Amino acid sequence: MKIFPFLTSLLFFIVTNSPPTKSFEVAVNGGIGVGVTIGGGGGGTGVWIGGNNGSPTPRLNRAYTALQSWKSAITSDPLGILTTWVGPNVCSYRGVFCAQVQDETTSSPVDIVAGIDLNHANLGGTLVKELSFLTEITLFHLNTNRFSGTVPESFRELSSLQELDLSNNLFSGPFPIQALYIPNLMYLDLRFNDFHGPIPEDLFNKKLDAIFLNNNHFEGEIPQNLGNSPASVINLANNKLYGNLPNGFGLLGSTLREILLLNNQLTGCIPEGIGFFSEMQVFDVSFNSLMGHLPDTLSCLNQIQIMNFGHNRLSGVVPDFICSLKSLVNLTVSFNFFSGLKEDCSSSSSRNNVVGNLGFDFSGNCIPGKDLQRPRPECNVIPGGSLNCFRIPSIVKPLVCGTLGGRTESDLSSSPP
Repeated sequence: MKIFPFLTSLLFFIVTNSPPTKSFEVAVNGGIGVGVTIGGGGGGTGVWIGGNNGSPTPRLNRAYTALQSWKSAITSDPLGILTTWVGPNVCSYRGVFCAQVQDETTSSPVDIVAGIDLNHANLGGTLVKELSFLTEITLFHLNTNRFSGTVPESFRELSSLQELDLSNNLFSGPFPIQALYIPNLMYLDLRFNDFHGPIPEDLFNKKLDAIFLNNNHFEGEIPQNLGNSPASVINLANNKLYGNLPNGFGLLGSTLREILLLNNQLTGCIPEGIGFFSEMQVFDVSFNSLMGHLPDTLSCLNQIQIMNFGHNRLSGVVPDFICSLKSLVNLTVSFNFFSGLKEDCSSSSSRNNVVGNLGFDFSGNCIPGKDLQRPRPECNVIPGGSLNCFRIPSIVKPLVCGTLGGRTESDLSSSPP
């Protein structure tokens, strides 16, 4: 999934929240003006992003209070970003983006702070509760700085916020539960920090399009409602998560396209519900301790491009249908305990780890006659040989790709346990 740059997202917000017959003029950092016209005719409403146009208004005065409070909590600024944070004209502050919108009460144009983008600013310090005064920002981006401490409880008051990016900082503490109370949030990026503790179940009930929690210290089991999330990307890699993948994984259907669970401490089987993620493109569960066979429902993943099962304790035979998936370009099953390859996965070209156009790594297994396999003594005992892997509940009919044998989602959710 592609995340639009700040300016594109902000323009989209301005355009989609304005009458269709208005003409907009946009200037970036007080420099070049760009005309954006929607519909025909109509008067012009000036929209200014960045720049030196923010005459003090009650809204901008509140923003001034918030930003000056935050400035006092920033203790390191090697790039001199904050040298521009002087005076009441907050729209001239570097990294602060303003827009002009129509006041709901007076119908007059007013300036607002619409976004904060300080990615790669190398700032050090903490966040302050007064940032909640910025109730009209849609974007808050702090990627690649040195902010530490916790996320203020007051962040739940950022009612217009759509994108919260705190990645690659030094934030700590438990999952910032206040983010789940931001009503319009769609993009949550907390990766590469020092957050710890469990991942809250409510995260996967929220209407987020992207969830990035990788490279933290989250621990505990993955919530059972993971498959409920409408997100297209979920990245939980490089944490300390343990236990089984959720039993109902995928059973309610999902728009999930990428899920990365690599380098955790997950055990148990790969649930058959994986087949319900019909739009899945990337599935990576490498570097865990998963056991059992690959489920037949993987054959339903017609959009899958990358599957990585490497460095687990999986066994059995790698089935034909996996190597025949039409969109698959990279398959990794290395360093498991697979004992064979079906015909489509065992072509003559497989000596070079290529099957047709498929990159295929099956090294470090127990496959007779293949190079780079485990020593025979390691293959004498197959881990999880007696493991009873989860199967689709008997309350539903056998899987038809993307459906439960004609049972609807509402049927499933209302069925008894």
